[in-house]
Amino acid sequence: MSQRYKVYVTRRIPDPGTQSLTSSCDVTFWDSDDAIPREELLKNVKGMDAILCMLTDKIDDEVLEHAGSQLQVVSTMSVGYEHIDLQSCIERGVAVTNTPNVSSDSVAELTVALVLLTARRLLEGAYAVKNGEWGKWKPMWLCGVEMKKRTLGIMGLGRIGYGVAKRMKPFGVDRIIYHDVQKLSFASDFGGEFVDFEDLVKESDILCICCNLNPQTKHLFNKDAFQKMKKSAILINSGRGGVVNHDDLFEALKSNQIAAAGLDVTEPEPLPVDHPLLTLNNCVILPHMGSNTWESRNLMAEIAAENIKTILNKGHPQGEVVKRLAA
Repeated sequence: MSQRYKVYVTRRIPDPGTQSLTSSCDVTFWDSDDAIPREELLKNVKGMDAILCMLTDKIDDEVLEHAGSQLQVVSTMSVGYEHIDLQSCIERGVAVTNTPNVSSDSVAELTVALVLLTARRLLEGAYAVKNGEWGKWKPMWLCGVEMKKRTLGIMGLGRIGYGVAKRMKPFGVDRIIYHDVQKLSFASDFGGEFVDFEDLVKESDILCICCNLNPQTKHLFNKDAFQKMKKSAILINSGRGGVVNHDDLFEALKSNQIAAAGLDVTEPEPLPVDHPLLTLNNCVILPHMGSNTWESRNLMAEIAAENIKTILNKGHPQGEVVKRLAA
């Protein structure tokens, strides 16, 4: 890089990303682990050639306008990019990059952990110990269900869904069924069966949502879907919170229409502390921890940084969502 471009980073990020950028760019950080306030974001992006942002930062036309016409790239340290106004970036000739295929293993591991946490009622058990409720042995106290001979359903067989299926197979599940936009050849790796959505919800004992949020999947899991599910079914969501209608899920869990749910993603995030779902023992909710491993976050930061340098050098980044138009 012949010149030192100006880069604004909207949060503290792991060292691999910081080191990559500071070696060749003039970098300014929002020096906090918390999200940058909107007014600070608008003020600080002025004159920047690149912005490295997070999933929680709304990058819209107003931000792009404040940054100025010299802005070349918005690089998000996430797989998702729904927080970025892609049309405005296209119109202004600003590239948009993401960090695809980095956290798939982390999210798949978390999904399996959430399956076990929910199915075996482990969180209830941990709280029982802390609250002094652990007494003499009782034959039917905190009984959950095993994975053996169950039907595992997966909504969305991308890298994460595939990772979940491969990890769950050794637990002895009887069948693995999935629904996606089409039948996928690699499902044969674990004996996966392609089914339509109605059969997915009807036949699954454990149903893992691993799909993206789009107009077709928005609130796909609603009252109608829950009524078709087994009363013993367990719903797991590590995809996107908006795929599930939370009001309908609350009613389904409260009325025992389905047995339990484990959520790593919610709508909204963070979930308000007075949300009805938090009152239920049969609903486990995590604070969107899917990619919370050092391996994943270090690589995400490094790729987000490298994407910026690649765009500024007129190269081809790893995750190019919007190509930069020549000025």
